[in-house]
Amino acid sequence: MEIETITIGTVLKRLRLSMKFSQEELAARSSLDRTYISMLERNIKQPTITTVFLLANALNMKPSEFVQQLEEEFDGHTIKRTTI
Repeated sequence: MEIETITIGTVLKRLRLSMKFSQEELAARSSLDRTYISMLERNIKQPTITTVFLLANALNMKPSEFVQQLEEEFDGHTIKRTTI
């Protein structure tokens, strides 16, 4: 399957729920706003690498482990960017 963008929403929500964190708790642990967490989970916003590090730390994992979860989520997908 071809996709244009890797989104973190599904993975982030799954990890947050597995830790039994509310969006508010994850926000407090990562120093991010709860509404931003919500937008990430709904794939409205895309995080910076700094945000990935903050989220991974808040979820008690290494950033590389977080990225590995993304790799597993999108295994078998081909990223194809459309240029104009």
